[in-house]
Amino acid sequence: MAIAPIALFAYNRPAHLKRTLSALQANTLARESTLYVFSDGPKGSHDADAVRAVREVAGCAEGFSKIVVQEREKNLGLAQSVISGVTELANKHGRVIVLEDDLVVAPGFLSFMNQALERYHAEPRVMQISGYMFPVKDPSRLNSTFFSRIPTSWGWATWNQTWNRLERDSSKLLAGLVDETQRTAFNVDGAYPYFEHLALQAEGKLDVWGVRWYASMFAANGLCLYPSRSLVQNIGIDGSGVHCSSSQYFNVMLSTLESWDYPEAVTESAMARELIRSFLAGLRSEQKISTIVELTSRLRMVASRIKRTISAAVQRAG
Repeated sequence: MAIAPIALFAYNRPAHLKRTLSALQANTLARESTLYVFSDGPKGSHDADAVRAVREVAGCAEGFSKIVVQEREKNLGLAQSVISGVTELANKHGRVIVLEDDLVVAPGFLSFMNQALERYHAEPRVMQISGYMFPVKDPSRLNSTFFSRIPTSWGWATWNQTWNRLERDSSKLLAGLVDETQRTAFNVDGAYPYFEHLALQAEGKLDVWGVRWYASMFAANGLCLYPSRSLVQNIGIDGSGVHCSSSQYFNVMLSTLESWDYPEAVTESAMARELIRSFLAGLRSEQKISTIVELTSRLRMVASRIKRTISAAVQRAG
């Protein structure tokens, strides 16, 4: 089995990075894995010390077959940093495991990622392996692994042939979602405003990569493999991150499994889709995190412009 390299993206949270590295080192396959740490540059003098501290932590890391630290001179921002780093490693190694500096992984994380990458590398519909699983109600109704059309960005993996299908132009992605039925499906049957996020990205109101990757996967009818019990916990939803505010809604109990049964049929699990839809609907309706409250307000303000954005996108695509 080929062992995939790990891309770890860090910015200005040295304490979080220490916890991420410590958990990753505890994985059985850590000593067989090459770790690439992409350290984003400071935005200004106000965060230069924190970035320097992150690089000191990365420089002291051990427990891997090889460690490469790439120190960015300029601040790229998370979206550009992830896209460029994943592209570099995927093209160089053929596959890549992706983490950010606020993710704590279970001891079986690397085993799951590498097993799944090896098993599904020739399946064109499988575009991502996910380590994080939403804390849905009654996960015992799911098999130990399953497929979903909805990806997550908290601990994941992919191959170069699938990652190269990423469409970076949000306007082109919007143009492919002109049908109301498609938009509803893209929003997980109306449970979460992914389409509105994509429209905001196209308007320059957001700078994220995840919704563009999801839209690219959606357009290709792609699938993401999940474990029914999460192998990743996000410790950055504590108000310290750039894109996430404080919330307990996404908290999970990390799985202790180190072996899994994989689905024979490469098709979306209807049960998983319903459980994830219910979770996302609850997240939105109960407004568990302040970012949803803020974003809902912003979405109302730009709703009247979305149709114009789509129209312009269709014209440019044509």
